[in-house]
Amino acid sequence: MKTWKTLYKEEILRQGKHLRVELHQIELPNGEVIEDWPWVITPDAVLVLAESEEGDFLCFRQTKYAVGGTSLAPVGGMVEEGEAPIAAGKRELLEEAGYISEEWIHLGSYAIEPNRGVHTATLFLARGSKKVAEADSDDLEEQELLHLSRAELKAALAAGEFKVITWATTIALALNYLDAES
Repeated sequence: MKTWKTLYKEEILRQGKHLRVELHQIELPNGEVIEDWPWVITPDAVLVLAESEEGDFLCFRQTKYAVGGTSLAPVGGMVEEGEAPIAAGKRELLEEAGYISEEWIHLGSYAIEPNRGVHTATLFLARGSKKVAEADSDDLEEQELLHLSRAELKAALAAGEFKVITWATTIALALNYLDAES
């Protein structure tokens, strides 16, 4: 299969370190040229489902501007420039929840919007997590840390309580990993 080719690109918007928009001129595999293909660039992200030493799972009940209401969510955040996803996951787990973990399972890295850019999300399961500090998060939303059993986590996923696809995917892949291990 032939891939798309970028013939030209021009930045048309830069909003701080969190958003850039470019217009690309692209050539499709059939030779057709599209003059103004929008391309969105945001920092890569990490998402972490943390399983505590006691065997429960850390999730947040929180609000997000685009969700409109509350949702359950795993730990997560942006990867800083030059930071490896695993380092970002460890940093986010400590900042958002006050936990550390020695066992990290990589659940995959996935494009969020394959035709428009955006970013890549890297998903992890952190096992044997233990509390070492108070959370010190600079997140904008209100959030409440919950400890869910495996059954409660599965029920919440099935009920659609994780209202963002990357969050639901993180939970589903982690549960699939754990089920395969059993």
